[in-house]
Amino acid sequence: MADENSGIDRDRRIIEDAQAKGRLATLGAYFRLSGPGWLQSAITLGGGSLGSSLFLGVLAGFALLWLQPLAMIMGIIMLSAIGYVTLSTGERPFDAINKHINPVLGWGWILATLMANCVWALPQFSLATAAIKQNLLTNLAQNQSMSPLQMDLTIGACVMVLCVIVVWFYNSGGFGLKIFNTLIKLMVAGIVLAFVGVVVIMSLNGALDWGKIGGGLIPDFSLFWTPAETFDVHIAAVSEEFRNFWTSRIVSQQQDVMIAAAATAVGINMTFLLPYSMLKRKWDKNFRGLAIFDLSTGLFIPFILATGCVVIASASQFHTQAAPGFLGEKDQSGQLIAADKKFVGQYNAIVTARVKMELGERAVATMSADQKILLVEGKSKDELKQLKQQKGDEAFAALSAKDKTDLLDSLPKPDKRMAAMLVKRDSGHLAASLTPLTGKTVSDYVFGLGVIGMAISSIIILMLINGFVICAMFGAESKGWLFRLGTLMPCVGMLAPVLWAGKTKMWLVMPTSIINFTVLPIAYFAFYMMMNQKSLMGDNIPKGLKRLLWNFLMTVAAGSAAVGSVWTLWLKMRWNGIYIAIGFTVLVILVHFIFPRKKRLVA
Repeated sequence: MADENSGIDRDRRIIEDAQAKGRLATLGAYFRLSGPGWLQSAITLGGGSLGSSLFLGVLAGFALLWLQPLAMIMGIIMLSAIGYVTLSTGERPFDAINKHINPVLGWGWILATLMANCVWALPQFSLATAAIKQNLLTNLAQNQSMSPLQMDLTIGACVMVLCVIVVWFYNSGGFGLKIFNTLIKLMVAGIVLAFVGVVVIMSLNGALDWGKIGGGLIPDFSLFWTPAETFDVHIAAVSEEFRNFWTSRIVSQQQDVMIAAAATAVGINMTFLLPYSMLKRKWDKNFRGLAIFDLSTGLFIPFILATGCVVIASASQFHTQAAPGFLGEKDQSGQLIAADKKFVGQYNAIVTARVKMELGERAVATMSADQKILLVEGKSKDELKQLKQQKGDEAFAALSAKDKTDLLDSLPKPDKRMAAMLVKRDSGHLAASLTPLTGKTVSDYVFGLGVIGMAISSIIILMLINGFVICAMFGAESKGWLFRLGTLMPCVGMLAPVLWAGKTKMWLVMPTSIINFTVLPIAYFAFYMMMNQKSLMGDNIPKGLKRLLWNFLMTVAAGSAAVGSVWTLWLKMRWNGIYIAIGFTVLVILVHFIFPRKKRLVA
């Protein structure tokens, strides 16, 4: 304990001495003492960020380059507020929310974080497994002694053991903590250098249009409900009656990816990691300037560089490009190119949905006028759409296997091209597509190391957060065997190959990110209220213009998260999602009035 206190006193003196020497010396001291921001970077630069960046580029080209920086700015505003509250009060946030704000928000925050840690571990293990097999150890795929599932589980177990060892360095304190912090900084630096290096090589080879890339940094909110303009020429080539089918499919995927990109910029578990990692370091209000600097450099800069480079690389290689093998393409020797087996199932599902739509439309069109009136009467647009889909399913199921094959083969080429454009790529496909530009070493090993670094660093931090969560739930210090047992819970993610068998590994980040995005406002509004709570903040509560500025920025950030959450609930669950949001809000209000704050001081 004496060593820890002397360490924090030394850090405080370093900051004070640097501040006396001027801004440049202060920045140098801040960089030397930074830490929690790099932890945040290690978790945000994970499978979620890689997957959403990859699919942003595939679906919208450079047009959505602005989304992740904007989401990160909103997140840093709230993380800065969280840091300000925590360092000003020195209280554990979970206890402070329960005592001074509302226990429904406190328990909602901690349970949502617990869920997020375990759910988000799934795509990280999936990504790590895919990167090792597809990029780093490609010979494993030819191993006949184990089934693919056994191979995936074995790799997952090895990744788990590595992550457990690193996390327990953190819990050992002292020298172990220094090793942990150094490893995290090296991992983040390696991730950024890997993806920046790929883009630099592509640029030197003349493969990038920097004018279009710059244009992609200008926000275009119409992409929430319309396809990227670069799809226009391909949609126009499709028969007019089926353009809506392709437009709806593109927009639906775009919405999922945009939600995932926003969710993975700053997730609810990051709002838990920041304050508890600061308290673990024994930071106090003298470190508030360092905290904001730490977030701005250790989090923002690596995130923007890494994710931006992945978007640029995937957009240049995949956007509006049909996956080869579905349009009768031939190689230089005149042989038909075979489609990638990983794409065949996806492609067949897309063209089958297109055929079913046509059959459903025909089935409704052939009905008598009286039947149509009965069909339409009292039906909403969604219900009519579902009914037509049902008719199409029935008509398709009634066909013989040969008729089904003939019908799919007879689809017009523009429809087949659209389907081939929309199959879901993963990191292995991106690495392979870069080989002609960057060479096999860069595409397989440098890119692969960046991917595995993203996955492993995220698993490590998810485990770390879960240790904090379990200790907070039991009111214990963040150390010892309770902390270590808590860190093991996210290891459930190694079951991802079982839960996500036969599907594109990278796409797993979409549903997991969507789940986590819906609960983010719980944390944002809890800390918004904490910042303005006199009983908690005391003399540290912001005053005058400073308070107005904090509240304006937090209103924008928390309001954006709330709108995004409600919109996501509506898209995915319709009225059921809205009822859940209303029910949670009503519960918060009831607890606020039924159990006044004075009575909750012992909660």
